[in-house]
Amino acid sequence: MKNTLKCCPNCGKDLMITRYTCTNCPTEITGFFSESKFSKLSEEDLHFIELFVMSRGNIKELEKKLNLSYPSVRSRLDQVIKAFGHEVESEISQMEVLDLLDAGEITMDEALKLLKGESYE
Repeated sequence: MKNTLKCCPNCGKDLMITRYTCTNCPTEITGFFSESKFSKLSEEDLHFIELFVMSRGNIKELEKKLNLSYPSVRSRLDQVIKAFGHEVESEISQMEVLDLLDAGEITMDEALKLLKGESYE
């Protein structure tokens, strides 16, 4: 079965779901149905969310599974939050940076970049 289309292949505008068909019997339901927020996410974002849930939100475990640094995992999480249509407070406090450095979750170079407000990927 194919994944749902994200937009019209002809004009690029949003599509609307208008029919559901049972895979077991001839039942069909027609109407106008809204999509969930998850249906609008990329496969990569859905995979990230699945791993996030499977690790019970443990960023350290996600770092290992994805072979990414803490700042990179946090950036991916911010990306998913934005995809859901929410604002992301991208500022990380100096204390958070120092705590991450102290815990060995980021390198000195990553800490300096974060403190300077630079991208850490």
